[in-house]
Amino acid sequence: MSTPDRRTPDRRTPDRDAPDRRAADRGVPDRGASGRPTLIPGPLAAQEVGVAPATIRKWVQLGHLEPAGKAGRAQLFRLEDVFAAERATRRAR
Repeated sequence: MSTPDRRTPDRRTPDRDAPDRRAADRGVPDRGASGRPTLIPGPLAAQEVGVAPATIRKWVQLGHLEPAGKAGRAQLFRLEDVFAAERATRRAR
């Protein structure tokens, strides 16, 4: 009997760093252990709302979205702010 290779992660276990999708689906803001909203980088924010990362940068340029923080050079956003910007730009069309 062979032992499993420990170098590769087990695909059956949930990603502990991933936000709780069920809470986001209920409209509950995702909060970290400190009680503050979780901040996510632009490319992940783009993936969550289904747009290109360039669209997130354009929303910032146009003033539809404001970064909530920075990690090095990366801009960080609140997920609820990203969804609000996405709804606002859809209504404007």
